[in-house]
Amino acid sequence: MSDDEHPQDPAAQPAPQAPPALPRPRVVRRREWLPSLIWLIPIVAALVGITLVARIILERGPEVVLTFKTAEGLEAGKTAVKYKDVQIGLVTHLRLARDRSHVRVLVQFNKEAESFTASDSRFWVVRPRLDTSGISGLNTLLSGAYIGADPGVSKDTAGEFTGLETPPTVTRDDSGKQFLLRATDVGSLDVGSPVYFRRVKVGQVAAYELDGDGRGVTMRVFVNAPYDKFVGMNTRFWQASGIDAQLSASGFTLRTQSLATILLGGIAFRAPDDVMGPVAKENAAFALAQDEAGAMKEPDGPSQTLLMYFNQSLRGLTPGAPVDFRGVVIGEVKSIGVEFDRAEREFRMPVLVQVYPDRLRRREGSGNTATPESRFTQQERLRFLTEKGLRAQLRNGNLLTGQVYVALDFFPKAAVAKIDLTKNPIELPTVPNSLDEIQSQVQEIATKLNKIPYEQIAGDLRTTLASLNKTLAAAEQTVNRINSDVTPELAAAMKDVRKTVNTAERTLADDSPLQQDMRQTLQELTRAAGSVRVLTDYLERHPESLLRGKPDDKK
Repeated sequence: MSDDEHPQDPAAQPAPQAPPALPRPRVVRRREWLPSLIWLIPIVAALVGITLVARIILERGPEVVLTFKTAEGLEAGKTAVKYKDVQIGLVTHLRLARDRSHVRVLVQFNKEAESFTASDSRFWVVRPRLDTSGISGLNTLLSGAYIGADPGVSKDTAGEFTGLETPPTVTRDDSGKQFLLRATDVGSLDVGSPVYFRRVKVGQVAAYELDGDGRGVTMRVFVNAPYDKFVGMNTRFWQASGIDAQLSASGFTLRTQSLATILLGGIAFRAPDDVMGPVAKENAAFALAQDEAGAMKEPDGPSQTLLMYFNQSLRGLTPGAPVDFRGVVIGEVKSIGVEFDRAEREFRMPVLVQVYPDRLRRREGSGNTATPESRFTQQERLRFLTEKGLRAQLRNGNLLTGQVYVALDFFPKAAVAKIDLTKNPIELPTVPNSLDEIQSQVQEIATKLNKIPYEQIAGDLRTTLASLNKTLAAAEQTVNRINSDVTPELAAAMKDVRKTVNTAERTLADDSPLQQDMRQTLQELTRAAGSVRVLTDYLERHPESLLRGKPDDKK
């Protein structure tokens, strides 16, 4: 503010004067304002940004939280969520849970991925893995891990899911059927173990869990289409895991489905006689047998428990050993033991067996129709067979391993025995086996051999050998004397004999005079014999010539 503008002291100021009249302002109308072209750039940028934001907001899908035990391979803003190799979301945040037991992963889905919020959807981290189903996720070595998804079918939605630690073997878009298998244990099976039909892989094990009562395991297997049509209500499943090697009284057997089952295990199925029956429905339940033989055997029917007492060693007989009737297995050994019989004052070896009489019934044709039921009970039939000589006997089934089995057969010469049908279990009489009889005979022979006086025989033999030595010494002296006294004379005699032989050879030679004289003599004898023959022929024709002479002489 200038000095003229500052207020003056009132005492020094002159008397006020009237202000001069100001001119009236002239009003001019303002022209239309035109913006500068430079403002167009930020305006366009703002419009583009608003459009992008609106588009992002409109295309933005739901947010969900996935929980995993670890965030290995996951990165916020980089890890994608994929379905069939198509990105449907992105990991935006990673947080550690308050109790530090898991990791919370915030995922932002795309607009078209709203169906993945179904409550039964599944999510897992895809990374390189080596498991029973093979090697997977190798493509993530370069691109990095990502989260795989399997959409659910439930109408209910959820905002938080528990991620799977391993990828599911079967996804919902796979075509086929799932079946339930119940077994006593898992064995060498695992999730992803193959399922075979006629040694062709047609499925895999999807999951397994322990039963609520802890007495078994329930497995869920998935059979791919179109092979699921080969699973019928009469289909049998069995474990084809590893090497099924069995060394029993019947010999050595070895079975396996493929080389993969030796390392990874597996399951096989087939219908007996290829009669599978109606096609099984989804989630149908089947029993899982331990081996193919157990799966394919016919229903045993009612069983009967028998008790047998053997008065011999049970070495080589084990629980589970077969009980057969002339080569047909009709049961198995349940238990063996030892007890002391106070009445007989000896030890007896009780063997408890379980037999299935229906295995001996004759089948008609190729069907399962059995012969009509007998009017006699099993106990009455057993008593009748026992009276006919039915006995139990231990036999050696394998000379290499020494395993023993129980054989039922008829022994007509066996001692008469009766069974008590009121006892439970019924006691079946037994007979010793041939090996025990041979062993007893060998033992008797050994006992007799032990009674032979070997020492006395040895003493007599020594005396005889001493006499023989003296005889041989005398013979040797005689031979020496003969060599010194008789040998010169024998040599002279041999020279004379040799001379005689030489003379005989000269005499009998072809050109010797004796041979020529003998040859002439033989010729004369031949001519004389011819004359005698002529005379004899003439006398046979003219016997009267002996009295009258020849007719020519009369002339």
